Amino acid sequence: MKAPGEKLSRKQTAFLSALLTQPTLAKAAYQAGIGEVTAWRWMKDDGFQTAYREARRRVVQHAITRLQQATGKAVETLCMVMRDAEAPASARVSAARAILETAIKAVELEDLEARIIALEAQAQESGR
Repeated sequence: MKAPGEKLSRKQTAFLSALLTQPTLAKAAYQAGIGEVTAWRWMKDDGFQTAYREARRRVVQHAITRLQQATGKAVETLCMVMRDAEAPASARVSAARAILETAIKAVELEDLEARIIALEAQAQESGR
């Protein structure tokens, strides 16, 4: 097969795409027009595995971007539920709790980030 970093063949690229959308290797192989034995052989190849990991990473990064884009609407929804006097008390409390817990976690993460930056700066100073 190809060495890591080399281009995949057209069939390998089709199989890689199918792996990202099909629930099983067999269905991905069928969609790509290759046999299962070939699919399994490619899955054991380092170059193909590298390309597959990168493709999965791109899919996850895209999903994270979509989630981040939806956070504004999610906060709006939580605020609407929290302020809705006609909503059940349990829903209003749950929305309020979600807002508070998320805000607290955000502050904790910012504090941790500041501490890490300070420690890294300190480590660089002592390493000079």
